[in-house]
Amino acid sequence: MSRSPAARTARTAALTVAALTSTLLAVPATAAEPFGGAGADGAVRIHDIQGGTRLSPLDGTRVSDVSGVVTGVRTYGSRGFWIQDTAPDADPATSEGVFVYTGSAPAVSVGDLVRVSGTVDEYRPGGASSGNQTITQITRPQVAAVSSGHTLPAPVVLDAAAVPDAYAPEGDPAAGGRIEDLELRPGSYALDLYESLEGMDVRVADARVVAPSTEHAELWVTVEPRQNPTRRGGTVYGGYDRPNPGRVKVESLVPLAQRPFPTANTGDVLAGPTTGPLDYDQYGGYLVAAREMGTVTDRGLQREHTRRQHRGELAVATYNVENLHPGNGQEKFDRLARGVVENLASPDILALEEIQDDNGPTDDGTVSAGRTLTRFVEAIAAAGGPRYAWRSIDPVDGADGGQPGGNIRTVFLFDPDRVSFVDRPGADAATAVGVARERGRAVLTHSPGRIAPQDTAWEDSRKPLAGEFRFRGRTVIVVANHFASKGGDQSLHAAVQPPERSSEAQRHRQAEAVNRFVRQVLAVERRAKVVVLGDINDFEFSATARKLTAGGALRNAVLSLPESERYTYVFDGNSQVLDQTLVSPGIRRFDYDIVHVNAEFADQASDHDPQVIRFRP
Repeated sequence: MSRSPAARTARTAALTVAALTSTLLAVPATAAEPFGGAGADGAVRIHDIQGGTRLSPLDGTRVSDVSGVVTGVRTYGSRGFWIQDTAPDADPATSEGVFVYTGSAPAVSVGDLVRVSGTVDEYRPGGASSGNQTITQITRPQVAAVSSGHTLPAPVVLDAAAVPDAYAPEGDPAAGGRIEDLELRPGSYALDLYESLEGMDVRVADARVVAPSTEHAELWVTVEPRQNPTRRGGTVYGGYDRPNPGRVKVESLVPLAQRPFPTANTGDVLAGPTTGPLDYDQYGGYLVAAREMGTVTDRGLQREHTRRQHRGELAVATYNVENLHPGNGQEKFDRLARGVVENLASPDILALEEIQDDNGPTDDGTVSAGRTLTRFVEAIAAAGGPRYAWRSIDPVDGADGGQPGGNIRTVFLFDPDRVSFVDRPGADAATAVGVARERGRAVLTHSPGRIAPQDTAWEDSRKPLAGEFRFRGRTVIVVANHFASKGGDQSLHAAVQPPERSSEAQRHRQAEAVNRFVRQVLAVERRAKVVVLGDINDFEFSATARKLTAGGALRNAVLSLPESERYTYVFDGNSQVLDQTLVSPGIRRFDYDIVHVNAEFADQASDHDPQVIRFRP
């Protein structure tokens, strides 16, 4: 599942614009409207605008002659500039910086001393329904230039000593969990610290990269390097109470046409100082809008390779191939194929997620995926792997969610020289697979077959695909999954704390349906070998995972790994589990591996890492 909205593409394109025109109206300071005096000199100050909570006490008010030195200029996206007061107050909760939204490239430069008149506004990126926090800004500005060439205020250094270990205050349930009206406690909570510095110059130095640079010209670092580190340089998200407050996003104020954004992988170091105003956006929360960027030191992160299964071991893997369809370039097919052969060591069974239909996102009623799969299988063979066979069930057009027109589905690939598929015909997109007894063994009524496809738990979501396999005379039932996405959940940096996770209600019902199916299998054959795997779109510590394992029907293989290795996806600087493999009690011993080949790298074939489990049935 990719959680980077397509709307960000437009923002990336805008980064390349270097136009420096302006529609600002410069006016003499004496022409500005007077404000009814918050400061000793009768003029409002930036800390008066920011106040001691997340919402300005002057929201909606016209202010005049707000004085500050320009610390940053943004000529793309949300165009404007930041100013910072050179005479701060003594209150650590009140920021001394503010963004001036101009709507066009402003005619000011860093180091200019200006006076700004305009209207205070609390802008909420993503809109009211997003749950995001707001940015305090001055809109419809009139700007009076006073002088230029001023030394900037010393930046606030963000490091392990500065950032509290606690992430966010808990919101008042009577106020819907919102924290916006709470007095800021920057010494107690990281989100409060960042809010108290909103718009001010900050600096990170020699910081470890915990999420790779992206096509949106951003990367994540940690200023608390000892906080839940992964073995390979990231930061593990291991619980709702462990959001890793030291994560900070970095963007550049310099248009890409003037200075390309650096390429970085997880574990690299953003060496030297990175300095600029502390901003906030909907794609990750607080960030350094870097006027000055450090340089990336390559720490040489390598893609992992798992071992090949022994002759008597069955290797079952899962891989989200991120909307694969025939319209993709051959390079994507080839890279994914090499990953299957070289990094996954050609598993016997491979459950794929996000296989699209034969014309990809073209929405014309096509649901077959034969062309997509043929091309992928041929690429694997060309890379030196086995010539896999496949089994799948085409979905009903538009019924399974994902990219419109793409009709993504789960698919089994299997090596016919190592394992056989037990075909039990008669299933279609609407037919539910059942469990029968055959010579004392649990078998499927349809193979392949879909689990409870008419259940409302699977509305606008992929239905699990069950298949019956034979390996060295033993039956193994495999269930490939792609649960509902996290779309609609509030972010970790939301204005509601703890954030609302509305999407998990559907995944809970999905997990219960899969658990019921596994219990049906075990009711027929207590020691049946069942593997449930795929993109669960939820964490190993989540209620979704607990519902999958309820009653001891399954156990989660990811828990066999050290915490520093438990991740298949990187989001907002957190290395986290979204893809899972679970096994029934009949599989007593196994060797499980998450193969890190994508999520930590700027150059990705998919946004997910694959995983493989090996056992002797």
